[in-house]
Formats: sequence, C-alpha cells, structure tokens
Amino acid sequence: MEEYYPILMSTSLFRGISLQGLEELLQCFRPQVKTFRKGEILLLFGYESHDIGIILEGQADGIKNTPDGAEVLITHLSAGDIFGDVLSGSSLKSPVTILARTDCKAVFFPYQKIIHPCHSLHYSHNQLMQNLVATISEKYFALNRRVDLLILKSLRAKLCTWLLDEAARQGKDTFSITLNRAGLADYLNCERSALSRELNRMQNEGLIELYKSSFKLLDKAALANQAAH
Repeated sequence: MEEYYPILMSTSLFRGISLQGLEELLQCFRPQVKTFRKGEILLLFGYESHDIGIILEGQADGIKNTPDGAEVLITHLSAGDIFGDVLSGSSLKSPVTILARTDCKAVFFPYQKIIHPCHSLHYSHNQLMQNLVATISEKYFALNRRVDLLILKSLRAKLCTWLLDEAARQGKDTFSITLNRAGLADYLNCERSALSRELNRMQNEGLIELYKSSFKLLDKAALANQAAH
C-alpha cells in the first residue's frame, strides 16, 4: 500500500492526517485492494455496500440506467476519487453501477470500522470521521450542481456553465479533464456530434480555445452571460 500513500493523503477522506496517522488507520482497518479489468463492476446497481472505495489507478464511471434502457453518466472517477461513502452508512441499495472505464485498482475501507474507533482511540481517527462528514456534504453539493447543469435547456448553456464550474474547481482558466469527448457528451447528456459542433462554434466565436481534452477560457464574462440563457 505504501506506493499509494500520496494518493490516499490527497483525498478529502484523509485530509489533514499525517503519514503516521494514515499508517495507524491502515493497521486498524486492514482495507482490501482489488484489481478490475476494463468493463468489470466495482459496485452493482440494486445491491447494498458497506465499504468506502477509493480509486488508486485507472478510471471508472458511475452509470444509471433510465427506464427506456439508456445509460446516463452520473460521475466519472479517477485516482483519488471516492465512492460508496454516502451509501455505505445506510441500508439502501446502490442507485448506480460503478463500472471500470479502464483497467483499474481500488481500495475498500469497511464503513463500520471507520465509525467505530478501535480501543487505541487514535487522534487521526477523530479527524477521519470529521473528514467523512465533510466528504458526504461535498458530494451533496456536487450532485446539486450536476442537477442544475442537466436541467438547463440549451447545450450552449450547459457547456458554458460546465466550463466555468470546472475552471473554478481547478482554480485556473486553462485546464485539462480526464474525460474524452464521448465521456463529456455522456456527462452533459447530449450527442457527441452536437457537443463537438458546439465547442467548435464557441472556439470560432473567441470564447474558448481547444486542444484535445484541454480548454482555455478566453471570455469568462461572455460565457457567464450565455450560461444564464
């Protein structure tokens, strides 16, 4: 596990926890590391889960099926991203399937061991539980932002809103994403061809610059104005 310590310590779950504290917690929890091939399921829709997972390598997608059989991308996961944290503390069944987009590796922490400290009462365990509450809260607001994005009527408004949000999240106006165009189209719930056309129009209008999966925002004021329409 030592090679993955930097990834674990970069997550919201282990935020502010020292290396010594992390090692103490790993000794208590004895988490399981599992490897998945592309297309394999990390978490299945309709089943309970009592573990919190963290992606260590590769990428995975959270997918929800609509009544007509279509698949909607709910979330995209890469190294350091957390899943199952909201679900594992309840008796509810998973509303999504977590599917390996690429070959990937994930570590699973038993929820019950997280919420019930061991007899040693490590200081880091108290910090971890505070982090867990904060992580779940952040997930709630992220989901709310996603809903706000999907209910926008026009693709241009969706794109402008997403670009501004992503720039704010990454803290810079030039940024890259792990999603390819097909993945981004799934995330925005639109056709890939329509997405490519709209991005090209926005580039021609001088709003953005594009290079593969990288974006540069050139006119944030205009983007904000179009996001509102």
